[in-house]
Amino acid sequence: MKKNIVVKSNKLVTAIQNLSLFEARLIQLAIVDARESGKGLHVDKPLRIDAFRYAEVFGTTRQNAYIKLKETEETLFNRRFTFIDPKDNMPVKSRWVQQVKYFDDEGAIEVIFTHAVVSEITRIDGYEQFFTSYLLEQTAELNSVYSIRLYELLIQWRSIGKTPTFEINQFREQLGIGVNEYSQMNNFKARVLNLAVNEINKHTDILVGYEQHKAGRTVTGFTFTLKQKKQLKDVTPKPKKAEPKPKSIKQEEQLDWMTADILDRFIGLSMAQQ
Repeated sequence: MKKNIVVKSNKLVTAIQNLSLFEARLIQLAIVDARESGKGLHVDKPLRIDAFRYAEVFGTTRQNAYIKLKETEETLFNRRFTFIDPKDNMPVKSRWVQQVKYFDDEGAIEVIFTHAVVSEITRIDGYEQFFTSYLLEQTAELNSVYSIRLYELLIQWRSIGKTPTFEINQFREQLGIGVNEYSQMNNFKARVLNLAVNEINKHTDILVGYEQHKAGRTVTGFTFTLKQKKQLKDVTPKPKKAEPKPKSIKQEEQLDWMTADILDRFIGLSMAQQ
């Protein structure tokens, strides 16, 4: 079975972005297939993803995948992300895709990544420490885009087991939360943070906990701990077990049984004649 490995530079992982759940999943799947096929990286080689492929990976119906692909054509082209250029420490804005096309009769979508995305998902040779990779199946059951984003942000620190402090304002932007969304901390924790942590602990290969940091009564950030589950989440389909064959009766046992039956009948007949 082919492994669906998502690879992103840490610069792209930590970028400020605001994708929907379906858009985030489509970007994940597009990265996997683009790296596998070499398509979607150049104008003359668009990458095609059909509804069947999406439904198979994310465990949904093909009809739902058709609908979501059509909706995504309208929104994905306008989605942007912002990252910091390490050369001058200045923010850079980019779209995710430079071209998107939906084939209504075929239930498929074609995308071509922007140059900024291509450079952050392909140039990994000799620079593994600057990239984050994970199996797409580990996040396939996460039903909140915040869960996917938190998982990506955390697994950069998988080998260490603890993150630095995520400053609250930047953390919210990295999760894709608007300025006026979940502005109350108790609402943010209940609807975003705790939900994401619970989903990650239930459906992925890591266990996560967090600690909040305050200045006076104001929460200023969070640190997270993470550890690999003892038994990794099995992402391979399990073959059906063959039904056990009925045990055959040994010839000697069958003969003994027949002999005993005949003897019982003979004794019963003799007693009746007396």
